[in-house]
Amino acid sequence: MNGSFPRLLVATEFPPNASGGGPAVVRQMLKDWPAEKLFWWSCLPDGDQRLGQQVAAHRVAAIPPRLYPHQRWCAQKSWLLDNLWMPWAVRHFQKTLGTFQPEAIWVIPHAWAIPVLAEVLAKAGIGFHVTVQDFMDSNSYIARFGASRCRSWAKQVEELYRDATTRDTTSNPMTADLLAHTGAAAAQMLHAGLELEDFDRLAAKPSSASDSIRIAYAGTIVAEKEFALFAQTLAQIRERLPQPVWLDFFSNHVYHSRRWFDATWMREHGLLAVSELSAALRECTWGFSPMALTDDDPRYNRFSFPTKFITYLAAGLPVVTLGHPESSVMKLAQTYQVGPCLVSGDPDSLSQQLLEALSDRYAKSRYRSAILRCARNEFDARRMRRTLYENFKHCAAFTGSAAHG
Repeated sequence: MNGSFPRLLVATEFPPNASGGGPAVVRQMLKDWPAEKLFWWSCLPDGDQRLGQQVAAHRVAAIPPRLYPHQRWCAQKSWLLDNLWMPWAVRHFQKTLGTFQPEAIWVIPHAWAIPVLAEVLAKAGIGFHVTVQDFMDSNSYIARFGASRCRSWAKQVEELYRDATTRDTTSNPMTADLLAHTGAAAAQMLHAGLELEDFDRLAAKPSSASDSIRIAYAGTIVAEKEFALFAQTLAQIRERLPQPVWLDFFSNHVYHSRRWFDATWMREHGLLAVSELSAALRECTWGFSPMALTDDDPRYNRFSFPTKFITYLAAGLPVVTLGHPESSVMKLAQTYQVGPCLVSGDPDSLSQQLLEALSDRYAKSRYRSAILRCARNEFDARRMRRTLYENFKHCAAFTGSAAHG
C-alpha cells in the first residue's frame, strides 16, 4: 500500500511538532501519509513531541537560539545569519537531498528557510509543491527582520510559487494576488479542515442551553490592541449578561501578566494536543477570532487566515469575529454568518453588539447549520488532503521524468 506514496520531504523553517496554526495545518494534512515515507528539513529543532508528528528522519540546519532575531540587535543578528549561517544551510540542505533522495518536496516558505530553499530548489531537478501560508512583507515580519530583507523574501516566495510543480495558498484573496503577480494558478485553498468525525458530530449532536458563557481563544494573540478592546468591553458588560462569563486561553503563550488580564474570569490552559484541544473547545460556547480593525497591515489582514477560526468551527462553536471589513476572515465570516461580525472599535457600539450576541443561550444550536455549510464548502479536510496528495504524486512524476530526461 505504501508504494503509492512517494518519498516526501517537508522543507520549511519549523520542525514537525512546532506550535502554531501553520504547523498544525501541515500535521493535519499529513495524517494519512506513512511515517516511513516522510522526511523533514527545518531551521529550528523539534522540542516537543506531544503533538505527535512522526517522521522517518529529521535534519536541522540549526539557527543558534541567541542569533535568531527577536527584539534586540535584530539587524546585527540578521547580518550574521545572512553571511555565516545561510551559506552553510545551503550546503546542509543540498546534503539532505542527497541523503534522503526524496521523490517530492513540500515547501512551506517561511522566514529564514526561504533564501535557502530558493537557491537550492531552482536547480535540484526535484518536483516540489509550495504552500504559501503568510506573506513575508507584512508589518510584523518587517519589524523583526527589516523591510529590505522581507521584500527580498517576498520576491523569492513568488519565484518559488511560480516555479513549483504544483502549489496552493492559505486564502482565496492570496490565490488571486499570487495569480496576478506570477501567472501561476493554485490547486486549492489549503488550510485546517474538519474531519469526518467533526462533520458527524456537528450534524448529530443537539446542543442544549448553556449555563455559562465560555469564550475560547486558541493560539497566539496577534492583534493585541483589538484583543485588549474586546477584553475591556467584556469586563464592562459581564455583570449585565444572563450567565457567568469565562475567557479561556489555549495557547503556547502566557498572558496573565498583561494589563487587561483578570484572573477572576480568565483562565489559561496551556498548549494541548489536538484531541485534548478539540474536547476542551466543545465545552465552550463561543470562539473569538480577532484581526486588526485598521487596514494598516493589508499584507497580513487581507491575505492570511487564522487557523483558530476553523478550529472553532470543528468544535461546533459560533465565532465572534472582530476586524476590518476587508480582512480575509471577516469576509468569510460575513459570507456564512457563523457568528456576530464586529467591525467597529467604538466601545459603546461594541458593548451593545456583544451584550446582544452573548445573551443568546442557544447560540450553538442557532448557528449550527451555518457552521456546517461553511465547513463543507470551504474546510473539508478529506477533500483538501486528497487534492494535496495528488499534487505530491504529480511532483514525484516530474522528478522521475527529470531523472530519465
